[in-house]
Amino acid sequence: MTEGSSPVEPFRPLDDPAALDDLRRRLRATRWPDQPAGVGWSLGADVDYLRELVAYWAEEFDWPAQEAALWRHPRFRARVGGLGIHVVHARAVAPTGPVLPLVLTHGWPDSSWRYQKVISLLTDPGAHGGDPADAFDVVVPDLPGFGWSDGPGEPALDSIAVAGLWAELMTTLEYHRFGAAGGDLGSHVSRYLALDHPHRVVAVHRTDASLPGAVPPAGLTEPEQAWFREVAQWRLTEGAYGAVARTKPQTAAFGLTDSPVGLAAWIVEKLRAWSDCDGDVETRFSKDDILTNVTQYWLAGTIGSSMRTYHANAAIPPEQLERRVEVPSGFAVFRGDVVRPPRAWAERVAHVVRWTEPPRGGHFAPFEEPELYAHELREFFRPFRQTA
Repeated sequence: MTEGSSPVEPFRPLDDPAALDDLRRRLRATRWPDQPAGVGWSLGADVDYLRELVAYWAEEFDWPAQEAALWRHPRFRARVGGLGIHVVHARAVAPTGPVLPLVLTHGWPDSSWRYQKVISLLTDPGAHGGDPADAFDVVVPDLPGFGWSDGPGEPALDSIAVAGLWAELMTTLEYHRFGAAGGDLGSHVSRYLALDHPHRVVAVHRTDASLPGAVPPAGLTEPEQAWFREVAQWRLTEGAYGAVARTKPQTAAFGLTDSPVGLAAWIVEKLRAWSDCDGDVETRFSKDDILTNVTQYWLAGTIGSSMRTYHANAAIPPEQLERRVEVPSGFAVFRGDVVRPPRAWAERVAHVVRWTEPPRGGHFAPFEEPELYAHELREFFRPFRQTA
């Protein structure tokens, strides 16, 4: 990649000290809600925990230091589909065999932050007790309207459109054949990469099989029927955020864009609920981890544009959702993830060549269990390196 006329340029955000001063002012002026005694997290974010987190955010959190840590991997801005896409592009270190390019796609409510702990494990496995022959060139873009990527001019892009952007991105980075992996929204995008660009995707790895539609297909096995019932119950008790994002994301965006504490509550509650933390979010994410993610959302102003992605995906035609992935697919269904699918469902929707159920980790597995996640990717993609 060269500077100048290249569609890929080195990237570094321009920090505004005034924005950090304004953030601290808002944090110190928070108007706190009441909370019934003894409810803890049962009604949503816990006020006592948020007070503790916000006090740290206002008085001790060092955003420049955390941002510098993020920048230990090369970051660029690529022009694809008319949008500026922020991308981490880290090349394999001292490989001893064919290098497989791998595009990793995050979900919500995060960004390329999800993969920051796993990048070195994938690019330089030899330095972490692995086989140097398993090294990848790693590409981690922020979804449009997330992180430091531009938001689209229209309300949002659905996962099909983003998959098309990623195919263009990989061409821009001079990769013709590559692997794809992701979870949550990243699972959707990786799926459509395999569906719409099968001549380029050598294999696809996912940490979920995507939530099913409301109407079950015919001929479900008993485990699949049980899973549909579980998903329906989960949507009733835990899915309000998704209903808002699919229907009226802009209404929620006003409060979440104006109040940093509201934004933190919205995100932290999901980090806790969806991770393998047994109710204690800081067993998986330190305060610095949490606030690095939340502060990026705050400074970039992307909570509204990120939620509008759900609205776009809700309009994907049913026939697109029913397509089967024939590209070789692997699934690592981590113990603590939400509504974990049965293998029968994965085999219904994809050509499964590897299925594992790691004993630890949740929805944010690359961050929660980076070594386990890196092991899964190394094992799954190893047979496909020669075809890239």
